[in-house]
Amino acid sequence: MMAHKGEHSGQCSFLTAAIVICGMLATFHSETKAAAIPAPGLEFRHHNNEEIPQILASVHARCPNITRIYTLSERSVRGLPLYVIEFSTTPGYHQLYHPEFKYIANMHGNEVLGRELLLHLANYLCEHFLAGDHDIQKLIKLTRIHLMPSMNPDGWQLSTDTDRNDYLVGRANNNSVDLNRNFPDLDRIMFSNEEAHVNHNNHLLEQVDRLKEPIQPETKAVMRLIMQVPFVLSANLHGGDLVANYPYDASRSGAMTEYTESPDDQTFRHLAMTYATHHKNMANPKRSGCGDDGYNFGKQGGITNGAAWYSVQGGMQDFNYLSSNDFEITLELGCDKYPLASALQEEWENNKKALIQYMWQAHIGVKGHVRDAVTGQPLPNTIIHVKNVTAGRNDDILHDVTSVHDGDYWRLLTPGQYIVTAYRDGYQPLSHRVRVYDRPHMEAQRVDFHLQPLLQLMQSANSDSKSDSEYEETYDETMRNNIVNKLQKKWLFNKYKESISTN
Repeated sequence: MMAHKGEHSGQCSFLTAAIVICGMLATFHSETKAAAIPAPGLEFRHHNNEEIPQILASVHARCPNITRIYTLSERSVRGLPLYVIEFSTTPGYHQLYHPEFKYIANMHGNEVLGRELLLHLANYLCEHFLAGDHDIQKLIKLTRIHLMPSMNPDGWQLSTDTDRNDYLVGRANNNSVDLNRNFPDLDRIMFSNEEAHVNHNNHLLEQVDRLKEPIQPETKAVMRLIMQVPFVLSANLHGGDLVANYPYDASRSGAMTEYTESPDDQTFRHLAMTYATHHKNMANPKRSGCGDDGYNFGKQGGITNGAAWYSVQGGMQDFNYLSSNDFEITLELGCDKYPLASALQEEWENNKKALIQYMWQAHIGVKGHVRDAVTGQPLPNTIIHVKNVTAGRNDDILHDVTSVHDGDYWRLLTPGQYIVTAYRDGYQPLSHRVRVYDRPHMEAQRVDFHLQPLLQLMQSANSDSKSDSEYEETYDETMRNNIVNKLQKKWLFNKYKESISTN
């Protein structure tokens, strides 16, 4: 099996702060760089590391009201900044009910098509917003979009300076580490929780107790980004095959190839199919496969489960899903990792519609806010649990999301009927039965929660059948559980710091 698979600060948890979080994202000032490259009519050629900030600066100069350029908290091993351009009607700020989206390319330095596609996508979004394209204007008004053209500029430079056709040269960073194997292995924790019947299926970074190798600066920078910004949907862009790959990337049993579905398998298949079917060739069952006698993934709709293809530990795709609220897939964009410049315009046309359509998927399912029913205050970190009751089903989706900074949340779902429940310590859970519809290019439907504090319920329960002592027992049990959870987290935090110090 081939190995080519590829700021508004949030609530910083105690463990994530120990590794990566609460670092600041730096705003980029174009005046400190060379003159911007004129972006209208951006050439279809390979742009070097110095040209990336120049192109982004040109886009920002033309669309200053809807863009912001920033660099991540860490530089590459060789000291190069990692640039991101953001599109939003309020650049630099998270907006209530506006989902956050990201594309990251060039994670493997010798897989370069995604890098050029994101430069052209940035240019396209700006041009079409200014030209009055209703669909693009609506997308940017409803979504905060982050585009990172290169996560591994050092690998790109090595590949470009040596042999662009070599399958491995430039793949890793300048410490010879494959960045798509360098994230904490949260799949191992998730599968262990499943075996032990532990009902903890999200935001698993706090449970990390060891690392197989030191976290690289490029990895650390992206981890900080993931933890700081409440992303809802994302994709990472690779090369070497033509397929949309979805979680899980690692197999449950440890087998090299084994279909390993996530609790959101239905939604992930939809997301992968969205990209594949809007790409000009990805879902074509009659196209050629990659390599000698290569398999054509078009025969299965242009998509694959990651572990069914081959198992990967420490990948960025599964890390997003298991460490945050973000649903991420991996896009393999073509057989040639380093295509000729003459092929880039055709590849842009092949991918343009799919890139736009996939961003719109950040609006499927439901969204809303969670607030205290008495005070009206937002309630961040509230668990949002979903049960699928479509057509007589009664299946809990065993992957929860949480509300974020200002109490808002998003839950990606495909059309059907669901029971959505909000849980938070110290509050009475609340459920809503909802029907999710297929509404292309529309906002997700609103489902809000106003949770009653348990203490308030106890104080107003004079007419209830329970005695005061029973309410006191319920309240005491809740408080005891909170204390136990905090002690467990403190222990895990200390164990994790010990493991970090040994790496």
